[in-house]
Amino acid sequence: MTKHLIEYAQASAPVRVVYDDIMHTRQVDQVNNFWKCLAAHPSTLERTWQSLKQIMGPGALDPLTKELIYVAVSVTNNCSYCIASHIAAARRAGMTDEMFGELQAVIGMANETNRLAVGYRVPLDDGFRD
Repeated sequence: MTKHLIEYAQASAPVRVVYDDIMHTRQVDQVNNFWKCLAAHPSTLERTWQSLKQIMGPGALDPLTKELIYVAVSVTNNCSYCIASHIAAARRAGMTDEMFGELQAVIGMANETNRLAVGYRVPLDDGFRD
């Protein structure tokens, strides 16, 4: 599908509006390949960008925490593109090598214990119920 990357010069006006917003919001001079690929379907590009901008923008969680969560989910889902993209973003937000190592340990442990709990069909403790 990489043949479907839509560069700015070839983008339609609605796609350029989204590209411009991405570049302005992220303070970069070009959009990355994820967005260029989605641009083949402008409504998907617009919807995904608006959702991501809202969710990853200011909120109760700080930017680094959001990026660490994104890395953890991306590792678990085996999305190499998202892993690379969000590790870079996490580093820009302050993630250190030590934090990265600890994050990987937590991801591995969570995946292991999740599989054990599912495999053993561990019943929920009364104290954990709402």
